[in-house]
Amino acid sequence: MVAADFDTMAALQTSLIRKALSYAIFAADADAPAVTAPFDEAGVLQELPTGYLPVGYTNGDGVTFSGDLSMSDVESGQAAMPTRSDVETDIQTAAWVPQETNAAAVCLYENLLLDHFPDMGSATWTWSRPKTPPTLYRRLVFIARDLNKATGNPLYVVRHMPAALRTERDDEQWVRTAEISRAVTYQAYFDEGAGTDSQTWIDGPGWRDYAPPVVP
Repeated sequence: MVAADFDTMAALQTSLIRKALSYAIFAADADAPAVTAPFDEAGVLQELPTGYLPVGYTNGDGVTFSGDLSMSDVESGQAAMPTRSDVETDIQTAAWVPQETNAAAVCLYENLLLDHFPDMGSATWTWSRPKTPPTLYRRLVFIARDLNKATGNPLYVVRHMPAALRTERDDEQWVRTAEISRAVTYQAYFDEGAGTDSQTWIDGPGWRDYAPPVVP
């Protein structure tokens, strides 16, 4: 056995503590292309496909990604703990509180197609509640931007839900002391084309700065 140096073993690195210094949420209808390559080969963030609208400002709680994981256990008379466990459900949701009254925020809250409204200010915005609400799947993209502590270059965390469905919305309150907000929760569902219910990428110039130097 070789004596260990605890500090070396622990490999504690404050530079790898990530924060979403800024972030953005984008939404598209189900007929928009799914996001497959948010970065190019050099790690440069790319524009989203046509059809994605920005949600804009959200409140200070940001975006909350929640998971609902449940297990199916087998209990045996000869053991005090489960002798077998299998995943029964593993659900991911995203929740946020938009502060802007823009097309994406209203359509996601009211369950409307994202092209429902004309350009802002060009005509009246109006909508009515249908007798039977449609089931509208969305494509959602969440982008968080942080900085490499050593180089100051940006790095990004991109999460894509290719098939998300509104599963909850909070009360819309009109009050003099606060903005009109339209809080929603969307649940990720498996998308056959993407082969997943959620995909995440980490890249950007600041991320590439962590690469070990090339030895000639």
